Amino acid sequence: MKKIIYWSITVAVAGFLFGFDTAVISGADKPIQALWETSSLFHGLFIMSSALWGTLLGALMGNYPCDKLGRKPTLVLVGVLFFISALGSAVAPDPYSFALLRFIGGVGVGISSIVVPAYISEIAPAKFRGRLVALYQFQIVFGILIAFVSNFLISGTSSIDWRLMLGVEAIPALIYLVMILKAPESPRWLVQKRRENERARQILMNLGEENPDLVVNAIEQDHKQHKETKLFGGTYNKAACFAFLFAAFNQLSGINFIIYYAPRVFELAGLNVDQSLLSGAGIGVVNLCFTMLGLSLIDKFGRRALMFIGSFGYIISLSVVAWAFSSGSGGFTVVAFVFIFIAAHAIGQGTVIWVFIAEIFPNKVRSKGQSLGSGTHWFFAAAITLLMPFFLEQFTASEVFTFFTIMMLGQLIFVTWLMPETKGHALEAISLETDNKHGVLNASR
Repeated sequence: MKKIIYWSITVAVAGFLFGFDTAVISGADKPIQALWETSSLFHGLFIMSSALWGTLLGALMGNYPCDKLGRKPTLVLVGVLFFISALGSAVAPDPYSFALLRFIGGVGVGISSIVVPAYISEIAPAKFRGRLVALYQFQIVFGILIAFVSNFLISGTSSIDWRLMLGVEAIPALIYLVMILKAPESPRWLVQKRRENERARQILMNLGEENPDLVVNAIEQDHKQHKETKLFGGTYNKAACFAFLFAAFNQLSGINFIIYYAPRVFELAGLNVDQSLLSGAGIGVVNLCFTMLGLSLIDKFGRRALMFIGSFGYIISLSVVAWAFSSGSGGFTVVAFVFIFIAAHAIGQGTVIWVFIAEIFPNKVRSKGQSLGSGTHWFFAAAITLLMPFFLEQFTASEVFTFFTIMMLGQLIFVTWLMPETKGHALEAISLETDNKHGVLNASR
């Protein structure tokens, strides 16, 4: 079990790089625009959002290296992409090369959101799988927080401080690369894709599996049970629908809108610039604390229980924020309930999303299912991030938050009537029941 925990933490460091890469650009935002004298449109579309478009591409295409090359080589590829992006963007001579290198880092983010949850879910025992896969989300949140701290410490140290902010990511990327080179391949991938049963059995023994033969036989049975390799061939429609809805609801909560535009939201509520920035930093702390809480609860109470808590928290906090904007009741009411919103997200969707999507697909199509869920997540993230400034000009803040509240009522209906509980089930047990009318993929009520 110690080896499984070690490799889960090691692989999840890709999540730290994901979070760091996503947030570190905030420190270079204004200096870059001033240096290269780019228009606001060019700056937004090519400089600030280039990584986001790379993430979408990586999420949509990442299942190919994951299946063809294997989980471990894909994890190494992720580290290489992060390292190249960090070092390259720090020394980029012009906005075009900078945008390209940020795009490369984004591809690494997208691929990591497929391969890391898939890998950890495939080596982790059912009893601890939830919290081990959720380490990825914890590392994302931790990476975001460290990026903000790093930017703060580096800011003002030199005339090229923004280059240092971006380049420092190369250090953890290199450490991750060195560590991941010694990681074992996923035993499930070896059986499913290479038919290397003996090698898979040996890896399971080294990881501390008490009955490796039983696990290998279950993987073999799963392989024979699921002949269909097309995600949309009809066999996996229910799991695909769940992955799509789960990922879409994640972003339709407004979480990326809050993360990206928190200062703007707080200023709309009447706070001054300093208060807005301080409140924005508080979001990172709340996110980290409640992600840790979700991590400790997911295997005790299950995925659906956390989603119920998160859904009710979303609905209450979003509706109060909408009311506060409508009534003009005060900026600190908005701040307080935005913090509650972040806590609800962290303990619910934030903790559960990567775990749930990794669990509901059979071994044969897991990476394709991950690609569907991750691609959906990043498509909605990109769309909401790009369109929200326009929507804030067309609609009041109260109307925007009312829309998010209605979407979360939809999520609550999904969790209540459709979402299955996967806690404690072996991966093959979940996938074997995918097609059963009354199987585990029917939500227990």
